[in-house]
Amino acid sequence: MNEIIIELEEVSPKEFFGAQNANIELLKKYYPKLKIVARGNKIMAYGDEDLLEEFDKRLNMLMEHFAKYNKLDENVVERILTSESKEDYSTSKSSGDVLVHGVNGRLIKAQTANQRKLVELMRKNDMVFAIGPAGTGKTYMGVALAVQALKNKEVKRIILTRPAVEAGENLGFLPGDLKEKLDPYMQPLYDALRDMIAPEKLAHYIENGTIQIAPLAFMRGRTLDHAFVILDEGQNTTHAQMKMFLTRMGKDAKFLLTGDPGQIDLPRRTISGLKEALLILKNVEGVGMIFLDDKDVIRHKLVKKVIEAYRSIENID
Repeated sequence: MNEIIIELEEVSPKEFFGAQNANIELLKKYYPKLKIVARGNKIMAYGDEDLLEEFDKRLNMLMEHFAKYNKLDENVVERILTSESKEDYSTSKSSGDVLVHGVNGRLIKAQTANQRKLVELMRKNDMVFAIGPAGTGKTYMGVALAVQALKNKEVKRIILTRPAVEAGENLGFLPGDLKEKLDPYMQPLYDALRDMIAPEKLAHYIENGTIQIAPLAFMRGRTLDHAFVILDEGQNTTHAQMKMFLTRMGKDAKFLLTGDPGQIDLPRRTISGLKEALLILKNVEGVGMIFLDDKDVIRHKLVKKVIEAYRSIENID
């Protein structure tokens, strides 16, 4: 008797098998001539070679769907098992402008006109600057675009970085080793990823280097090929840091730089590398720039009022 053993990598067996193994029971229903056993993170099937080949193909289609949408219900399983091709069961057409199907069915997409412009700019250019105040979704949209590119196999890895600049705090006095000192600076990036990628898969991606989160200083000397790279909090880079980062760009890479020139934490008289780069690169073909504003704030409604209040005082000064 022929057999195949398929290991569920980067997939939660509990979610893939369904409640009380409902999805496995459907597989058994559609392939009654195969003996199908689900155990641990493996699915084993025994039977005729031609049937096993078809079963393997359908199971891979199910795994691809789960990887993209983070869920798999009985309706989807039946649609995939009875479809003629991938196009027949694809839900992408009905998803509108959804960038990522996140955890717990969350649909992640651009919510404002400028966020939609950011998405379009990123599709047309290999390097984009997204500038705007807090709460405008710069980082979140960037991570969504990166995750989308990874799921669509447009890039092989995601690299997220930001300068570890102290915002009124002394890094040296924080407890812990270097990683523990730096992790708080990377927290917004982790938060966005947790919304978009299931915990087990995210842990696997970080462990094998598919997703890398590191302070900007760790980028020196690297060539970033086949990667979607996001530099967050770019306003806190110096001239040398920004030049170093921009020249890391390798083959088939996408670079997104975000920042808020109104929240610079650099020492006085230090020129922001982001402000300088916006002037130097404004006419360079292949570089896109989008400036988000108060209308794009998607946090609590008070955030917009806080930004406006501080701006009025700064204008007086």
